[in-house]
Amino acid sequence: MTRLSHHRRTLLSAAGLISLVALWELALRLGLLPGNLVPLPSSIPTEFWAEIRDGIWLDVVLASLSHYSTGLAIGSLLGIAVGVGAALEPTFDAIQSWLARLLRPIPPLAWIPFAIIWFGVTETAAAFIISIGVFWINYFASYSAVRAVDDGYYEVAQAFGQGRFMARLCKVSLPAAAPGILGGLRAGFGQGWMTVVAAELFGIPGIGQRMMEASGLLATDIVVVYMLTIAALYALFDFLFMSIQRRILRWQS
Repeated sequence: MTRLSHHRRTLLSAAGLISLVALWELALRLGLLPGNLVPLPSSIPTEFWAEIRDGIWLDVVLASLSHYSTGLAIGSLLGIAVGVGAALEPTFDAIQSWLARLLRPIPPLAWIPFAIIWFGVTETAAAFIISIGVFWINYFASYSAVRAVDDGYYEVAQAFGQGRFMARLCKVSLPAAAPGILGGLRAGFGQGWMTVVAAELFGIPGIGQRMMEASGLLATDIVVVYMLTIAALYALFDFLFMSIQRRILRWQS
């Protein structure tokens, strides 16, 4: 199969995006789409500037980032710790195996009633919901990555007197499983943003609440502004994370 050059691929991707926006604009101006339900793409920059000028955009973004970062940190750290621990210790793996199978199918949003009961309508409740979604991604990524480490590495470590748990963890398991663990972290960034909006729908200040307010007024252009905001924030976080990941895994080059 012929592979496209990076330059050509970028041009085609840009052309596809521009074509979609142009067709969207044209369909609205020709009356093919309902103007009261779908915003004109050309109106979105104006609404975006209005949100910034009124101070609304910065307030809601900072509010979302607050509980997003808290939930992301807690869910990632716990997910990695439990996943790595279960992969390395058969006894702990057996103890938590059925519990993981029981809880994993429950979506994060199903925990909203408990979040409200335990924490009230607060940022802590939103962070709790976000952390649940992020936890499972990191748990399974870390568990699978560590279990996939070649047993030969552990045998070599044992031969050199590095058979203790902490030695195996720091000198064999984590370095060898790093690509998989980091892949789970990256996926958690996206899962966190998908959960943060839903977590804010029950009244917690942030992007999700602002989108609900706008949709109630049929201000679909404002809804799109914050949809694009989420996409831009995720792209920024992903770019920064990939830059850090390349440094951590530079030994693979």
